[in-house]
Amino acid sequence: MIRRWQAIVLSLCLPVFAADEAAKFEWNPPKTGAGLFTEALGMLDREREEYADNLAGYAANRVAAAKASVASLAEARRLVALALHLSPRNRKALVLSFQLSRGVLPEAAEDDYRPGVLASLLYTRGQLLKQQGGVENSLMARIFTELAAEMDPKNDDAVYASELQRIDHGAVDWESLTDVKPAAGEEPDAEGTP
Repeated sequence: MIRRWQAIVLSLCLPVFAADEAAKFEWNPPKTGAGLFTEALGMLDREREEYADNLAGYAANRVAAAKASVASLAEARRLVALALHLSPRNRKALVLSFQLSRGVLPEAAEDDYRPGVLASLLYTRGQLLKQQGGVENSLMARIFTELAAEMDPKNDDAVYASELQRIDHGAVDWESLTDVKPAAGEEPDAEGTP
């Protein structure tokens, strides 16, 4: 009789331990270096901070909703990298990256914008940056347009613009944002940032 109870208790506990094991994930923090964007980017500091906040919040919610699936972590890595390129000391992006590196699943939070609205804002801002011209503005316009299409595939304008830029220029090279190589003479620290 005791062995049956032990077997029942053990069988009830095993799924809990298995779920705990499944909750563990591996986070590879983005290596952003000094950042790709300078003052030449046609965005004010406050605007850069707000976009970084919203991108990091969106990433946190996606990871939380998908329970840190591989796809959600890859998407979050791109979004955190972009947020840190926009605003290297962005609180939400730095906290999210720290939590994920410690295996802590972020809690879903109230977004400032729903994904569809954020996608529309990114698309519209991307079009304005494209009109301003310049290397940094053009790169950010391509990034914002591609993100807008991915966030809201029902946004016909964003999807069409993203597909046209993919045909003309190829997809955005996310590795150039997520894995910035240190400049000559700079040594990366433990996390890979110079």
